[in-house]
Amino acid sequence: MRAKPSVALYSTCPPYRGGSGETYLQHVRDVARWSEAGGCEGILVYTDNSLFDPWLVSQVVVEATRTLTPLVAVQPVYMHPYTVAKMMATLSHLYGRRIDLNMVAGGFKNDLLALNDETPHDARYERLVEYTSIILQLLAGAGPVTFRGRFHAVTNLTLVPKLDPGLSPRVTVSGSSEAGLAAARVLNGLSVKYPGPLGQAEAQPQDGNGAYGIRVGIIAREREEEAWVTAHARFPEDRRGQVTHQLAMKVSDSSWHKQLSDVSAHQGAADTYWMVPFQNYKTFCPYLVGSYDRVAEELGRYLATGCCFIIHDVPASADEFSHIGTVIARASASVTQA
Repeated sequence: MRAKPSVALYSTCPPYRGGSGETYLQHVRDVARWSEAGGCEGILVYTDNSLFDPWLVSQVVVEATRTLTPLVAVQPVYMHPYTVAKMMATLSHLYGRRIDLNMVAGGFKNDLLALNDETPHDARYERLVEYTSIILQLLAGAGPVTFRGRFHAVTNLTLVPKLDPGLSPRVTVSGSSEAGLAAARVLNGLSVKYPGPLGQAEAQPQDGNGAYGIRVGIIAREREEEAWVTAHARFPEDRRGQVTHQLAMKVSDSSWHKQLSDVSAHQGAADTYWMVPFQNYKTFCPYLVGSYDRVAEELGRYLATGCCFIIHDVPASADEFSHIGTVIARASASVTQA
């Protein structure tokens, strides 16, 4: 197993896109094992109305690996905060594994309306703070939890089994909006954003040190041309995907979705910062494409402004982590020498 880089590296679990259950399960197991062998600390597991339950998928991840930490996306409208705390404590107790939380307040508008959730954007983050506060108080295990808020309330609630303090979760919150940043600060969590293009790497501080995380994909090779050949082969133009992306934009009120769409509209064809996968509805993050040195230079800009956490897109193969690791190592070295 490769040594882990100084910046925390997580990968992303593949979302379900059709096919048999066993085929999908095997893909999840493969990606989880590639990620662990490639030096990742954890793996993001998505949630939305069209996907499998993230907790059940996370259990597959845990059973397929020895140390990999699921970063479970949690949307308050789906379940009571007590259920989240119970799931975390149970999995941690059964497997001796930390379970992290990626707290999400939004999603596709039609998904929320289907669940009769008409809560405005900023109010959803207020709800998220209350929701996550209850979870964290239960996991802390100091005693029965009583909480009264605008959206949630519990009285003398106790969590069994108790969570081992050594398995306390990392908490991440989308930091693409002011409401998201404010929620991350209140929860003492790590704000995660979608990075802007070259020259626009600005920190989105969430704590006293200005630390933050990013979601990004990396396709890098020793030679620039080889990287672009790989990128275009992996993410070819897809008219159907472009139409789906345009429809998704109409039913999303997420700040990150609009920000990425605005960036992609003004992007050059050969920029290191590459939006074609996003524009063709193949993924939900930008890519950095080019030679090791060029991509490391771009990534180093984020590290220099406080980025300490990277959630990489779904890896195409186990071999990709050797290229990703090379870029992160060079970017980290450049920041250390600066």
